[in-house]
Amino acid sequence: MANKLKLFRNAGQTQRFRFVMLVVGCFVISMTFILISRPFTFPTLGSKLGTQRSDVEGEKVAPTLRDDDQASKQLEKNEEENLQGKEDDEALESTSEAEEGGAKNGGNSDQDEAHTAQEIQSNVEKKLSCEFSDPRVDVCELSGDIRIPGNSSDVLFVDSGERNEAFRFRPYARKGDAAAFSRVRELTVKAVDVSAPQCTVRHAAPAVVFSAGGYTGNLFHDFTDVLIPLFLAARQLDGEVQFVVSDMNPWWVYRYLPVFQKLSKFPVIDYDKSKEVHCFSKVVVGLRSHKELSIDPARAPNGYSMVDFAKFLREAFSLERDATSNIEDLAGKKPRILIVARKQSRAFTNLHEITQLADQLGFEIIVNDGDVGSDVGQFAKLVNSVDVMLGVHGSGLTNLVFLPPNATVIQVVPWGGLEWMAMLDFGEPAKDMKLNYVQYSIAIEESSLIEQYPRDHPVFKDTMSFHQRGHPVMRSTFMDNQNVKLDIKKFKNTLWKALEFIIQ
Repeated sequence: MANKLKLFRNAGQTQRFRFVMLVVGCFVISMTFILISRPFTFPTLGSKLGTQRSDVEGEKVAPTLRDDDQASKQLEKNEEENLQGKEDDEALESTSEAEEGGAKNGGNSDQDEAHTAQEIQSNVEKKLSCEFSDPRVDVCELSGDIRIPGNSSDVLFVDSGERNEAFRFRPYARKGDAAAFSRVRELTVKAVDVSAPQCTVRHAAPAVVFSAGGYTGNLFHDFTDVLIPLFLAARQLDGEVQFVVSDMNPWWVYRYLPVFQKLSKFPVIDYDKSKEVHCFSKVVVGLRSHKELSIDPARAPNGYSMVDFAKFLREAFSLERDATSNIEDLAGKKPRILIVARKQSRAFTNLHEITQLADQLGFEIIVNDGDVGSDVGQFAKLVNSVDVMLGVHGSGLTNLVFLPPNATVIQVVPWGGLEWMAMLDFGEPAKDMKLNYVQYSIAIEESSLIEQYPRDHPVFKDTMSFHQRGHPVMRSTFMDNQNVKLDIKKFKNTLWKALEFIIQ
């Protein structure tokens, strides 16, 4: 009996062993199939270095923003994979495959682009023309063999040596302003012979060279001195334009990145830091500017106007509203008003009373100091969501460029004979954008100056004498050292007028 039990156990062990071997065999066969059908891809040296090729020895081809976007998307994808706990070798394989594919797909197009750039340059008529008669800006236009050595002050017009010309100026649209020009580097546009430095990067697209110095960082000057003139220079080129920027602060370009990306397919070149010799067939140095925060359609390419610029901004920042609310849209809703409340000079000292009045008239109230900070897009969406914007004269009112068409701008003008300036800076631009505009000039009793000067002082009796003493004196007296306390009873009629625009 014991021997039979022993034989039974041995037989059972043999069956179990055979079963285990069968499972192991199936597993080995499955893994072999997987490895054969999905081989590991090794990164190529060329793809890791990101080498760009050109048909001209020693030259590179300028990248497009599309290349940068592709790289950014790949980095974001890798980060997401790491967060999800993917294995490092899988992330490396994915990145390598994408880079290798990009290198293979882009090589021929880079050669073609370099060849195209050379053909364009050889066929373009040579021209060097500068205009210094405009009261707001100096501009030079060049075509032919144009070379811009990075980290220099030169824009070189390569000629046979017959011309010996040099033009020095600052490419910033506030000509004659010594304070602004102290922050703008002088450039030299000059004709040189064929001994000019050799090209290291060749561009098929034309270039626009300008300064981001001066008063940039102030919202009003960002738009008046740079962004609107840049729109005039580049919009009609449909993205085929290369920006070369001197006095560039990366944070400032990042602040308006949607604008730059909407106007150009190419990453901005930092003129002061680039180590390349950039070559173009067409170059414009300087930005044309017509007037404060606005455009003269008679002088603009394609008859562009501020209406076109506002539409462009709505596209660049993905702003949803292209019309204000009307009485039908407001069924069950309140019209929205944005009160731009400055924190220092020209501040509302009775802001609480102003918001109470607006609430009584049925407004939904938003209070903000008008400082867009680094996130212009987010603040643009806020401005685009309102029907009325109210503020004392100052850079915060520049945000009117983000308002939907037919919205209303209410500008409060401080004491001191500033009506002409208020109309020039914001009144006319608002009208040019087809916005409703209301101007409210405060009385002596609404100014904090009554706490600083007697009633018979020239501040009240002869305001223009301060203007005649120069802008610094006028600004110090009436803009930097004055706050506003609105007469609520008198101001009520102004808010009613804004409501009437909505009802109409």
